[in-house]
Amino acid sequence: MKRFHVHVHVEDLSRNIDFYSKMFGAQPARVESDYAKWMLDDPAVNFAISTRGHGHTGVDHLGFQVDNDADLSTLKARAQAADLSLIDEGATTCCYARSDKHWVVDPQGLPWEHFQTLGSIPVFREAEAAVAARAESAQPGMAATNEPAASASACCTPRVTCKPIGLPVKPAGSSCC
Repeated sequence: MKRFHVHVHVEDLSRNIDFYSKMFGAQPARVESDYAKWMLDDPAVNFAISTRGHGHTGVDHLGFQVDNDADLSTLKARAQAADLSLIDEGATTCCYARSDKHWVVDPQGLPWEHFQTLGSIPVFREAEAAVAARAESAQPGMAATNEPAASASACCTPRVTCKPIGLPVKPAGSSCC
């Protein structure tokens, strides 16, 4: 099964959780301090919101979530056959999940994520947690957070620095899924 994926950056998470819960007639499947996700069956959509937009609100990216390797390989082959720019992340962690994913960018610069979720993780992104842990060990007494770390490797939505076709994908300094 394929599930349509939409990720929107919002300013006020609790207000948006309330709005979308009423609109979908369902509570989120996952809620974190900066993130919420609904896994709806009718329509089949993975709808996520987060406050990680760094001042940029609205649609961050679209995508397709698949249940198996074969469907992910099919999406990748279609992207390659269409001569779309492909950013292959492979196995990665982001949005409180372990995934296998790749990205394509449409002619307008809108990123599309194709991914298979392989499991859940307790942090937004493991790279951020590792950077925060290193910072904590270097500066005892400083609390580690799940906030993006400047030196963490890029994940999720492709950023301007990693886009392969010269289209404006995201403003510099934009966040992750």
